Amino acid sequence: MKDSCEISQLPYRLRRPRAAPALAPAPLTRRYGDDVNRTFALRFQTGSVQTRRDVTIEQTVVAGWTGRDAVAVEKHIKELELLGVKRPATTPIFYRVSTARLTTGKTIEAVGDASGGEVEFVLLKHDGKLWVGTGSDHTDRNVEAYNVTVSKQMCEKPIASEFWAYDDVAPHWDRLLLRSYVGSGTDRALYQEGPAAKMLDPKTLLARYAQSGDLPENTLMFCGTLAAIGGIRATDEFDFAIEDPVLGRKIAHSYRVTKLPILG
Repeated sequence: MKDSCEISQLPYRLRRPRAAPALAPAPLTRRYGDDVNRTFALRFQTGSVQTRRDVTIEQTVVAGWTGRDAVAVEKHIKELELLGVKRPATTPIFYRVSTARLTTGKTIEAVGDASGGEVEFVLLKHDGKLWVGTGSDHTDRNVEAYNVTVSKQMCEKPIASEFWAYDDVAPHWDRLLLRSYVGSGTDRALYQEGPAAKMLDPKTLLARYAQSGDLPENTLMFCGTLAAIGGIRATDEFDFAIEDPVLGRKIAHSYRVTKLPILG
């Protein structure tokens, strides 16, 4: 073996280190829809069988002005116009919302003290089937007076993690009940209550949404809400549920709001 002195005398062309090979671009590890904020551990019930799946929700839609009584819808539109809320472009109307706003958590954060929840039934298309659950279209009421579309993006949208097969509830759809409460302990009060029959049924609503009369795969839709008992107000603690009195079951969820300061 040559010593270090002998090596130093070798021609430069022999001593020059090889150039490092060009590095290949790093492979993409995330695709559209793969963000952890879009993937949820959900439970799906068909008949008596329940399965658990991780589902990546790719699109979220909030349907507004979905009441079946057109006269009552128009009356409410005029009431809100007096408060500065602009008339919707269509009824029903379908707002797109960032899927990153969805959460199954027990706590959300909202700026200021003017946001509130509202119970809704939600529809989810997954594995080629339509599923029914419940959620809260938590909304900033101050921003709503400025622009409804913008207000839908301001707050997280809590959903329960359980879903029923739509085919199991379709025969008695109008008997499903929605209910929500605000506050806790001795301050807990009924906030909303009524049948799903007050809103357009899923098939009618989806026919208004798309020519296909269906949702795209892995799309979730909030489907409208009920009038608030005592009027719409900010809510710090919100419990909500959809109940099936025919099959004797319900899906429920609750969450609390952490208020973030408005500094200017």
